[in-house]
Amino acid sequence: MTPAGIKARHAGNVSILDADAQVRVGLRFGGSSVSLPSAVDSLIAAGQNLILLNFQGVAVLDARGLGELVSAHVTVEKMGGQLKISNPTRALRQLLVTTKLVTVFEIYESETQAVESFARSNSEVSNVDQGMN
Repeated sequence: MTPAGIKARHAGNVSILDADAQVRVGLRFGGSSVSLPSAVDSLIAAGQNLILLNFQGVAVLDARGLGELVSAHVTVEKMGGQLKISNPTRALRQLLVTTKLVTVFEIYESETQAVESFARSNSEVSNVDQGMN
């Protein structure tokens, strides 16, 4: 699958994926969807490693969904990228607190805040790199 097949939106260099309750990401054509790990692998293969996962409207995740979320996070981090979460519902936020995943993920109340955080993170890395030279 190519990244063009994934229903991803972009804000600058950030790829935004809209997830459903099964942590699946829609495809551009048709009513089908793919797993989050598959969508992330496709984006990374295309050199897109700044990924925002929009959970707007997702009330709950099952154990498989949580596992796929963690797996995607590990994959992105290994490739030098970042995976962040935006728009968690109250129930989803509570689940992330209960499972202690709030210590793993950067979570933002809005998509705008999350997208802006990528820019801040990148400028901090650039400043550190410049200071080390």
